[in-house]
Amino acid sequence: MDRTGGSGGGSDRRQTEESKPLLGEMSAPEGNKMGAAPCRRALLHCNGMRYKLLQEGDIQVCVIRHPRTFLSKILTSKFLRRWEPHHLTLADNSVASATPTGYMENSISYSAIEDVQLLSWENAPKYCLQLTIPGGTVLLQAANSYLRDQWFHSLQWKKKIYKYKKVLSNPSRWEVVLKEIRTLVDMALTSPLQDDSIHQAPLEIVSKLLSENNNLTTQDHESIIVAIAPLLENNHPPPDLCEFFCKHCRERPRSMVVIEVFTPVVQRILKHNMDFGKCPRLRLFTQEYILALNELNAGMEVVKKFIHSMHGPTGQCPHPRVLPNLVAVCLAAIYSCYEEFINSRDNSPSLKEIRNGCQQQCDRKPNLPLRLLHTSPDLVSQEATLNESRLKPVIVTSNEIHVEVERNNTANQKMTANVGNDSEPNLIDCLMVSPTCSTMSIELSAQADRILGCYVEILKMLSDYDDWRPALASLLQPIPFPKEALAHEKFTKELKYVIQRFAEDPRQEVHSCLLSVRAGKDGWFQLYSPGGVACDDDGELFASMVRVCNNVHILMGSCYKTKKFLLSLAENKLGPCMLLALRGNQTMVEILCLMLEYNIIDNNDTQLQIISTLESTDVGKRMYEQLCDRQRELKELQRKGGPTRLTLPSKSTDADLARLLSSGSFGNLENLSLAFTNVTSACAEHLIKLPSLKQLNLWSTQFGDAGLRLLSEHLTMLQVLNLCETPVTDAGLLALSSMKSLCSLNMNSTKLSADTYEDLKAKLPNLKEVDVRYTEAW
Repeated sequence: MDRTGGSGGGSDRRQTEESKPLLGEMSAPEGNKMGAAPCRRALLHCNGMRYKLLQEGDIQVCVIRHPRTFLSKILTSKFLRRWEPHHLTLADNSVASATPTGYMENSISYSAIEDVQLLSWENAPKYCLQLTIPGGTVLLQAANSYLRDQWFHSLQWKKKIYKYKKVLSNPSRWEVVLKEIRTLVDMALTSPLQDDSIHQAPLEIVSKLLSENNNLTTQDHESIIVAIAPLLENNHPPPDLCEFFCKHCRERPRSMVVIEVFTPVVQRILKHNMDFGKCPRLRLFTQEYILALNELNAGMEVVKKFIHSMHGPTGQCPHPRVLPNLVAVCLAAIYSCYEEFINSRDNSPSLKEIRNGCQQQCDRKPNLPLRLLHTSPDLVSQEATLNESRLKPVIVTSNEIHVEVERNNTANQKMTANVGNDSEPNLIDCLMVSPTCSTMSIELSAQADRILGCYVEILKMLSDYDDWRPALASLLQPIPFPKEALAHEKFTKELKYVIQRFAEDPRQEVHSCLLSVRAGKDGWFQLYSPGGVACDDDGELFASMVRVCNNVHILMGSCYKTKKFLLSLAENKLGPCMLLALRGNQTMVEILCLMLEYNIIDNNDTQLQIISTLESTDVGKRMYEQLCDRQRELKELQRKGGPTRLTLPSKSTDADLARLLSSGSFGNLENLSLAFTNVTSACAEHLIKLPSLKQLNLWSTQFGDAGLRLLSEHLTMLQVLNLCETPVTDAGLLALSSMKSLCSLNMNSTKLSADTYEDLKAKLPNLKEVDVRYTEAW
């Protein structure tokens, strides 16, 4: 297969293309955009066969020295040629053999290769190509025509790349350098080789060129960017090139290069990047690009259109990596706004010292960008002398942060009581309006303030897309922001919109992310609750975060009806809940009623205070009366007794069960069979009102994980449970570990896993009969 004709055609095309003034199109009318030239050149791919770039391989080698005498001419005739098998490696600088003997005792430098050709004359050896070197010729014979062509194109590529590295390493005139860059780009675009390094090698050459030459003009910058633009359509820019792009975005954010060239590059990064941790400069380039968009006349409108273009016009974004990458860029940008404060964190008191107020003034280092005050020894002595009930506010001013602290005797007593506690306090507890800190305001520089506003606005945009909201809520659930950001009033106030969108979403996987990601760690629910540092609305957002659960009819969504959730509120947020209920908030009124109904509050005085709060409003009085009626009915039900065994007919529904249980007395009911009925998890609300229930048969029903969780909290005396052929999974079965009285459990044909089964066996000491057939644990 002779490729020499094809390569000549490619040269003609390059010559025609290079005659076009690429940068001249910047001043063209509005129909001819600057990005059009790179796009046209990107179409100049060769038609025909495609080859992978060879790095090494086996081939036959013969070296022919130029004949100088009649004898040497005879010895180099084709009848007397000697072929040697070699394993050749195409290195960056030369062709070398793995066994440096014979013809290939010395490597052949690419600079010594004058030409690479396919042998096409008559009676030439089959599948051969020749390398012309000073004083002779090297013949390479492959096994077939495809391998021959692969060696031919690979050698040509290596030779040309070596040449361009040499030429561009010592630039003299930039107009010549620019022409060479264009030729290099066209060579990569028209090469029949298909390999990642084909496009990456020119980018790395240009990247090195730019890093070693910092005296380029803006026009040179833009010319080089436009020249290499076609290679960036399917390749990430190298790290040094990313730095060059970042610099251009910072210095010329309004340049048309940002819109025309960088946009498709950033779009590709967001769609295909898998880990910014491995290539942080890609993330930094994306960050600077978005900031450059924000500097345009339309500002955030341009950014909004860009975000919409990344999502797509449909209701579902087709690119799963876009959202995580955008969130990673936003988090990094927001972190950078507080980086100066974070870097000085070692000079500020630790969280334990903040809580205990035990750090001494002499231990503090000067000029702190972030400072949380402790009780001054001088002030303590003044307090002891003057016996004042409250100290004057103390204000310490640094370059960018003002912290105001107000203390009183009670606060100091609490802090003194906590000095012996070595446990590290919770992050949000340290940021609460508490004895140590009543006001904290952070002042950012103008540039940091613009960055913060831009990227918080992007988080707001992301939260407006329904398909992105579940994943966004999951990514933000661990509160991935520094404590300095959480202490910044502007940040938490702006981020409130995002949390509000989560709270308004009816999907359980969204609003459940407002809770903490694990036990012992606070979440957005605590941060924006009354008393939290981010709460600025008297608990309205807090109420809506709880109210969303009330609007979800799926039992799984009604998280505030679980004892665990109510206990958490009673321990940490009872005061704010009572205050909101006193102001007529219906959600808080219902929460207080549930606390009474489920006996969450043990203290009699607290119970009476809750009752007084409920009776102070019309809605509270009405709901408390309904609670009293339910309690009387329950006591009457327990007193009257009723049957001990009950079986519902097949095809009975949740409504049928509710009507049946409300029509009679079932205080003595111990055995209930709902097998082969159509009941679901919704019937659990009625089952938990059967105080004597010991055996429950749910065989072949639609009873799921949500109902199982509710049963495990209330029916702790249940002894026999049949869940055969129900849709329960590990998520619900794990909750059974709290039912210590279980002695018989049927999980046949469920989605039980082996790990969950082992966990249940370890936590249920009375379990004697277990059926796990047709499960993973079988």
